Formats: sequence, structure tokens, C-alpha cells
Amino acid sequence: MNRPDNASARSETVEGEAPEIITRQQWKWSALAGMASYLDAGSIVALGAGLALFQAYLGLTSAAVGALAAIGPNAIGCALGSVIGGRLGDKLGRKRIYQYDLLVYAAGILCIALAVNVGMLFAGTFVVGVAVGADVPTSLALVGEIAPAKARGKLLGLTQVAWSIGPVIVLLMAAALAPLELLGIRIVFLHLFVAAIVTWALRQGLAESARWKTASQTGRTLVRKLFSGANLWALLWTASIYLFWGLAAGTAGIFYPYIIRTLNAGDQATSVAVTGLGFLASILFITTIFMRFSDRDYATRKRLWGVGAVAQTAAFGLFLVLPFSIPVIIANIVLFALGGALAGEAFYKVFSQELFPTLLRGTAQGLTFGIARTILGIWSFFVPMLADAGIRPVAALLMSFLAISGVIGFWFMPDTSGKTLEQIEAERGS
Repeated sequence: MNRPDNASARSETVEGEAPEIITRQQWKWSALAGMASYLDAGSIVALGAGLALFQAYLGLTSAAVGALAAIGPNAIGCALGSVIGGRLGDKLGRKRIYQYDLLVYAAGILCIALAVNVGMLFAGTFVVGVAVGADVPTSLALVGEIAPAKARGKLLGLTQVAWSIGPVIVLLMAAALAPLELLGIRIVFLHLFVAAIVTWALRQGLAESARWKTASQTGRTLVRKLFSGANLWALLWTASIYLFWGLAAGTAGIFYPYIIRTLNAGDQATSVAVTGLGFLASILFITTIFMRFSDRDYATRKRLWGVGAVAQTAAFGLFLVLPFSIPVIIANIVLFALGGALAGEAFYKVFSQELFPTLLRGTAQGLTFGIARTILGIWSFFVPMLADAGIRPVAALLMSFLAISGVIGFWFMPDTSGKTLEQIEAERGS
């Protein structure tokens, strides 16, 4: 019975061990934890690819489409799940949450796949959002806690690769199955159901985080500690960079196929294929740049962030001066993929693990994730109506959001690169 826990202890970086060496077990556990990102992004993009089809099938208005996007894995449902799951993960342990939430996710996905009325579609979408929201902060906390000090960015970058692989597979399936119209989208959702069940089964072999076990034996950490001193600063900083970046990423993730179709830039197959290009580009940039350089030093992190911030802000500036056509959309997608890889969710994940003590790590990320997704949900309600007036109003707002995230992230970035979680906690007095 003790073998998994001993394995967990060995998976941590121990004194005398090279702080950049990643074991096979750490890669495996990070990949399984990263499936939370695969299922999160996969469900967001699957819903986005099917919005126009469900709208036609069920006679949804633009307001109803916005409401559907607002309550699901892209926004409010996910926000609620992340706040609850993050806190429970700190109180009860990472394992208790990530062992069971995927069963709830699978039930919600099945409801969407089989939806024959508005009630089933909305209920399934909300349940999926809550379940994946609960999984993300606990799974990422596990990765952060098993990662070597000088390879934390690399392992958390792997979860971001998973976040992009999910949409790529979803969009490739959606493009291939486009002739089947709504039936094709139902098959896409069924693939996510199978992925969730398989991941749940494989995760049964994961053990509890050794760092969490050690911290939980020394007592509990009060939530109010998040709202003072270094923890409050870290909370405000991570919430700000993720909120403003997430408004752009969330809009692109769920609404791009919808906007491309409704503004007559391309048909269903073209819209999902072009969107898929962005996720392929993201995989390329994450693996070749972020995972390779994000753990080097503080100066390197700032340079990466600066380049990314400029690239993704410029990406949406293109729509203000050029026509909304496929070539311009492709340029936007590639630039945003580069920017997101270097100044987006990947670094947010890293800093969310580094800046908070163990017994508040899931709570903090669940809260910032939840705030960002809630506001994204409110924003999502208005996107279809804004898009009806053309791409420029949406692009101008997204460009502004990305500029804010970029500036805050660059000027206030803390120096945590290459340090153990315990060392960071001691230096910050958190």
C-alpha cells in the first residue's frame, strides 16, 4: 500500500540531486496531469466548432449562443469548478480531486454529444465546465510539486502542449467530419468522453503529492493569508496577467470558427482548419522555445515575455488595418500563437506554482483562474453581438487586453527561476 507514496517521494527533487534532471516517472505523471489541459481546451474548441451547427439545429439566438459559451468550460462553469476544486485540493489533497472529477466531466460531455434539446446542451456544457475547472488547479499543483527546481517550466510547458494538442485533434476531426454536419460534432464530443475515461483509469496509479503530504502534517494554512503581504501581491499579479490574456485567448478559442463563418471569411471546414493551425503553431513554439528556455534565468524569462507580448498585441492589430480574410487570419493566428507561448498561460501556470505556499497553491490558482474565466464568461455573452458589427470592435478590445497583460507581466515579473518551492517561499515570507 505504501509503494505509490514512496514513489511520490522519490519523484521530488531531493538534496544532492541535479535540479534540472527529469525522471521518466515525472514525465509520465506530468503527462497524465496535463490531460486536464487537453480536456479543458478540447471541450472549449469542440463547443466552438459546433456553435453554429447547434445554433441552426436548436434555433438559438445570438444571445443564446453567447450564454452557452458563458456557462461552459471557457468561462463561468469552469470558474466555479476551479475555485471549489482548488480549495478542496489544498484541504483534502490533490489525489482526491483529480481521481474523480473526470467521471463528472465524462457525464457532461456525453450529455452534449447526445443533446437533442436546449436543456441537454446547456446542462452538459455547464457540468463539463465545473468538472474541468476543478481538475486544472489540482493537476497543475501536482506537476509543480513534483518538478525539479530547474525544470519546472519544462514540465508545466508539457501541460500547455497538451492544451494545444486537444484542440488540434478536435479541429482535425471536426474538419474531416464537416460533411456530416452536426453528427460530426457529436462524434468529436464522444472522442472527449473516451479520452476522459481512459485518463481517469490511468490516473488511478498516481500517488499523492509528497510536498502536500509534508505540508498538511504541519498544520493548516488559513485562506486569509492569501490576502496580505507577498501572497496578495502574487494573487493580484497572476490574476491580472491571466485575466487580460485569457480574454483574448478565450475569444479566439471558442469564437474563431463562429466568427469566420458568420462574417463569410470561410466555410465550416475552412474555419476549423485555419483555427487548428494556431494550435499547431503553439505546440511548435512551446516545445522549441518555452520548454527549452523558460527555466534558464530571470533575464531570459523577461526577454521571452517581452517578445511574446509584442507579438500577440500586434496579432490583433492586423485586423484594424487589413481586411478580414483567410491570409490575414492566418497571420493573426501564428503571431498570437507565438505570443501566447511566451507571454501567456504557460508562464501563468509556472508562476502560479512558484509564488504560493503548498497549502494555498491550489486555492490561489483556483481563485485567479476562476476570476479570469468568470469575466471571460461575461465577455463571451457579448462577443457574438459585437462580431455582428464586424471584426474591428472585437479586435481593438482584444489588442488592448493583451497590451495590459504584457505590460503588467513584464514590469512586475518576480525572480523565481531555478529556485526550489521551499526557497521561494522562504524568500517571500509567504
